[in-house]
Amino acid sequence: MARRRIAEEPASRLAIWARRLAVFSLPVVMLAIIIARAGLLEIQPVLATFAAALAMAVIAILMALVALGSVWRHGIEGLGAAITAILIGIALLAYPAYLGTKAFRLPAIADITTDPIDPPRFETVGRLRSREANPIVYAGLYAAELQKAAYPDVVPLETTTSAQTAYDAARAVITKRRWQVINERPPQPGRRDGYIEAVARTPIMGFRDDVAVRIRAIGQGARVDVRSASRYGRHDFGTNAARVRVLLDDIDDIANVEKPEKAVRPVQKTNQPANKANQPAKR
Repeated sequence: MARRRIAEEPASRLAIWARRLAVFSLPVVMLAIIIARAGLLEIQPVLATFAAALAMAVIAILMALVALGSVWRHGIEGLGAAITAILIGIALLAYPAYLGTKAFRLPAIADITTDPIDPPRFETVGRLRSREANPIVYAGLYAAELQKAAYPDVVPLETTTSAQTAYDAARAVITKRRWQVINERPPQPGRRDGYIEAVARTPIMGFRDDVAVRIRAIGQGARVDVRSASRYGRHDFGTNAARVRVLLDDIDDIANVEKPEKAVRPVQKTNQPANKANQPAKR
């Protein structure tokens, strides 16, 4: 009796290659993140690697959509591979798409300060930035007008605490955030402002942004000005403004915390009764 062969249903090669391309884009993205966070290369190769991974994700989605049409028309296998490619591609493109919407709504500036007239200066950062980086000089009135329209709540912090207390609070917040302090000097009454210069990192890619904090004594209180600037790129997607807001809020919270005074319990002198019979019985 002849055995009847069961023919396997053909699979869509386009769907298979779409899944392979989407899966391959994952380690490419991880490679770009590792290179950026470790500082192994400049920003251009990192962005090129990341852009290549996103391009592969887009191509994988397009291939998967075409493969879905073949699967539907011819009834061949490949539905799972095509859907996997689409899901991976969407996952990789979701955050860049979110940044794209923010870039559309926000102005193309990458240097935010609470004092556009006299912004805190970058004293040490200039030696750390490469030639391809943004200039350390503030952009001026044009950037100030764009900032005022987009971030009207980015204003200096005026506190009733002393300049030294505000400086200690700023130093504590920066230490808690694990920013790299590259320059600092405490305030001296009547002689100089307090100053802290630090390097912050973006959450995912780990790009380095520069932060300068100036603490100036005003009467019995102090004024805190902050400047946060991206080293690369014309657009910061609102990162620097958000950093300035949170930093000032945290400094204000710490600087205005009152140290609770320990209540001293008065010592009462009790006269010992002469007759022990009048004392309460111990249980």
